Amino acid sequence: MNNPAITKEITPLTQNDCFTLFSRVKKEFNFPLHYHDEFELNLIINAKGAKRIVGDHIEIIDDIELVLVGPNLPHAWFTHDCKSEKITEITIQWHRDLIDEKLLRRNQLHFIKKMFERSSKGLSFSRETIENIAPRILSLDKKSGFDSVISLLLILNDLSTSRGITTLSDAGFVDTNVSYNSRRIDKAFDYMNTNYDKPIVLKDVAKLVNMTEVSFSRFIKKRTGVTFIDSLNEIRLGHATRMLIETTHTVAEISYNCGFNNISNFNRIFKKKKGCTPTDFREDYSGTRIFI
Repeated sequence: MNNPAITKEITPLTQNDCFTLFSRVKKEFNFPLHYHDEFELNLIINAKGAKRIVGDHIEIIDDIELVLVGPNLPHAWFTHDCKSEKITEITIQWHRDLIDEKLLRRNQLHFIKKMFERSSKGLSFSRETIENIAPRILSLDKKSGFDSVISLLLILNDLSTSRGITTLSDAGFVDTNVSYNSRRIDKAFDYMNTNYDKPIVLKDVAKLVNMTEVSFSRFIKKRTGVTFIDSLNEIRLGHATRMLIETTHTVAEISYNCGFNNISNFNRIFKKKKGCTPTDFREDYSGTRIFI
């Protein structure tokens, strides 16, 4: 995924969360074409005439829609011909490993497994399905803890067995190679996720996985597609976006708490990766965000 016009979103979901739900009412869509490592389910109400892009599929949407986007699939909604003053958008994001691979292979989860596989191209659901499921999605933020996780799984199960699911993007467009399958990479990422707020240098991480700096530097670029420093910055930005949403800390405090050595460096990296300043990001996210 190397197209510079497509932004990699660093979601604020941490390894301790099952999922995050974000709801807001707005007048326009202003988030650029982007992709991220997580699954995303989007319910959009009252946005007739808006334009949706998922992979290589472009469509003008109706007054209600529900779309499941798989990991690393570029997607975005644009205002286009939508004249609505009150667009309702509910976005649910969860990790690829929310349901363990072994569990997914069990007979009872066959349909969810198939749906997840198909979502690598993007899926849209029928109006009948949306009208049945939408009230449950809209009330998900009233639940908490284990109840909310079970409610999400029940929603996913009912979606997976529903009729009239449409596949959106062509297979050839999608980069499905999203698993690193490497203990060394996993160990390095675990270390960076745990110590993101402290100074981290290539030498220490290379030593941790028993490789030379040069070998590890090549290895992580080959396996992930990005450099060591970019991987570390993405982890730090993920924590920073969460703090911008959840706390009232200043941008300078958040920069320091996320391991950036100075605020101007933080602002520059943040704007380059997310297309806006940390302050603008905080204002754009004025809505209800919950982490489960």
